[in-house]
Amino acid sequence: MAEAVVRPGRLKVFVGAAPGVGKTYRMLDEGRRRADRGTDVVVAFVECHGRRLTEEKLAGLEVLPRVERTYRGGLYAEMDLAAVLERRPEVALVDELAHSVVPGGSHAKRWQEVEALLAAGIDVVTAVNIQHLESLGDVVEKITRVRQHETVPDEVVRRAHEIELVDLAPEALRRRMAHGNIYAPEKVDAALSHYFRVGNLTALRELALLWVAGRVDEALQKYRVEHGIGGVWETRERVVVAITGGPEGETIIRRAARIAARSAGGDLLAVHIARSDGLAAGASASALVRQRALVESLGGTYHSLVGDDVPTALTEFARAENATQLVIGTSRRGRVERFLTGRGTGETIVALSEDIDVHMVTHERAGHGRLLPSRRRTLPNSRLIAGPVLGLVLPLTLLLDQTRGSLNLTSEALLFLVTVVGVACVGGVVSALVASVTASLLLNYWFIPPVGEFTIAEPNNILALVVFAVVAGTVAATIDRSLRLSRRAARATAEAETLSSLAGSIVRGDQAVPALLERTRETFAMDSVELTAESATENTSSVCVPVGQGGYLVLRGRPLSASDRRVLAAFAAHVTVAVERARLAEAAAEVEPVKAADRMRTALLAAVSHDLRTPLAAGWAAIASLRARDVAWSEEDRGELLATADESMARLNRLVENLLDMSRLQAGALKLDLRATDLMEVLPAALDGMPADAPVIDIRSVEEAPAVLADPPLLERVVANLLSNAARHTPPGQRVLLTASALDDRVEFRVVDRGPGIPEADRENAFVPFQRLGDTDNTTGVGLGLALSRGLTEAMGGTLTPEDTPGGGLTMTLSLPGVPPPLAGRAVGPG
Repeated sequence: MAEAVVRPGRLKVFVGAAPGVGKTYRMLDEGRRRADRGTDVVVAFVECHGRRLTEEKLAGLEVLPRVERTYRGGLYAEMDLAAVLERRPEVALVDELAHSVVPGGSHAKRWQEVEALLAAGIDVVTAVNIQHLESLGDVVEKITRVRQHETVPDEVVRRAHEIELVDLAPEALRRRMAHGNIYAPEKVDAALSHYFRVGNLTALRELALLWVAGRVDEALQKYRVEHGIGGVWETRERVVVAITGGPEGETIIRRAARIAARSAGGDLLAVHIARSDGLAAGASASALVRQRALVESLGGTYHSLVGDDVPTALTEFARAENATQLVIGTSRRGRVERFLTGRGTGETIVALSEDIDVHMVTHERAGHGRLLPSRRRTLPNSRLIAGPVLGLVLPLTLLLDQTRGSLNLTSEALLFLVTVVGVACVGGVVSALVASVTASLLLNYWFIPPVGEFTIAEPNNILALVVFAVVAGTVAATIDRSLRLSRRAARATAEAETLSSLAGSIVRGDQAVPALLERTRETFAMDSVELTAESATENTSSVCVPVGQGGYLVLRGRPLSASDRRVLAAFAAHVTVAVERARLAEAAAEVEPVKAADRMRTALLAAVSHDLRTPLAAGWAAIASLRARDVAWSEEDRGELLATADESMARLNRLVENLLDMSRLQAGALKLDLRATDLMEVLPAALDGMPADAPVIDIRSVEEAPAVLADPPLLERVVANLLSNAARHTPPGQRVLLTASALDDRVEFRVVDRGPGIPEADRENAFVPFQRLGDTDNTTGVGLGLALSRGLTEAMGGTLTPEDTPGGGLTMTLSLPGVPPPLAGRAVGPG
């Protein structure tokens, strides 16, 4: 009997901009709503954080017990994944999607446990903050100055069947915070002045809105593709601007940007059609580079496509991007060219645009362009039709018949010849041949005696007619050759423009392999392009090109001509270089730690040459003096010498310890014993190392601060170094301030001094080993204090950041993971 196929569970995610917006509340409300409909719902894991209204939502829901795990003597309460799988509910409520699971289970991350539930056919409702998405980590850190250590891959959330934004205005969230509905009262002030500032919350809210809007747009595009919907749905403004690399490009781009800016969230997409029929012949590669830079500076994106039929390629691109408006420049053709060639690109685009609004922007080059050749057909339809009609030469025959007798045969023949040349210029070689044959017959019938018959009475007239036919044929052949050469030149120009654009992207740094593959797909209008290790069998819908050693570039879509394959070879060469560069970068990354260690050793030798000798010399001199038999030292003198020796040895001991710790950090050999640690446990030892003449240390709110997850001896070293650094820079009569506050799931310690501070541009240099920045006594220390402090802090999962002290000075903020209150006082493993 075959096993039943398990339907994968469905995932619903509530996304919020910040803690406290109501994600967990909404998740529980969703669970109660489903339970009321008769669905089997269980609470697998929910953190209420002591919020009364959220806890009330648990009433009536089945809450599964948690499993407690020990790690390094610590204890954590985690979701019991095995119990949930055994219970097999229809829906499981799982909070904190980005949470790191304490070692001991089958998965390291909460989102991995959620995927296990989904694979078992259990629907999951979960919640996550926007700052925990992996792709936004660096952006959030720049905004809030808080590094997010717990993240979830964007793809996990993007695969959700439902994504719902839980939104709350920053002012409302701050009011909720002030009323004590988010954090305990002792945490409110620190939160409002730090993470929950209006600017931070506004920026995070915008990130959340834009990210969710992007997912909605992806879902809409997928729906349109699945249902074959080609029409434009004007859900938001998308403005496509067509650029040719001509002098009018910047004017058109700025006009399109203004149109997009009128609508909040409007997108600007610039597209350049590089085709083989010569449209790019009037383009300037340098102008395209400038125009691409302008588009990107205005917040738009640049796309390059290949298309023989520019209007069709442009409108198809606009429709595929669900564009609402298309901006093009008015024609650069003059009146004569428009008369000869008929409807131009702009008029054709308008005819093909259907429900896309087309803006034709006038510019200073309008009507001053030149006619561009074509590839597949040397002339447009209007001229191909007009040429043979004119080739009949009937109008000229009727005109000459009215003036019979006023012109001799030579003049009449020359007029016919001029007409044939004109027809050749308008209609090409076929029209010219038709005109030469027609003109010969008409000249013979109407103007060479005997008139009205296709016979010739005089031998000279036979010669004139032959010469006339030869000249007409030669002119036609010459014009046809010129057109063919023009077509080849246009093709070469188009290829050169495409390769120039590719080279420009390489120079700008767009050399990553994925970017080059996407560039290749766009340029050749293929369905997909991928880099594989195995060769694909070429057929009508795929092209395979070798890339580097053992790699192949596989393109799927339309067949490529021989000329396209030549250009593709250049793309393949660039991909080869990019792949080799990536391999070299990986090799360089492996070598970098060795180079860093070598630089460290070099700097160490240079830095300690004086700093090791000074305490050694002082201690040695003091001990040598005490051992001298020819000097009778008084008790006071002996005491001073012993104090000097003791101080020198202590200074030497601190220096050696710092050097050893820094070496272990650089080598990655520092072993940690993380457990719940109260700052008051390590503070006395840190204060004992302060010099006797150090300023007063003002300690505030430290006793009330929650315990942190840290290694006590290392935390003592960090605090001691920070206090020592602050004491060195604090002017006489001023105090050093040490404060503590809890913020979300972290605890922050601030060491505040009133010294000269550090300029913002030099702050990161302060954490480089053996750097003293000239703001301290350069006769003491090797500049390891702050570098070692940051290294030890980051090893414990914390951050150390410098800030300006209001009124002058420097504030060093030490942020460490807090220990949940139920587990405070017990050893806890890192989570």
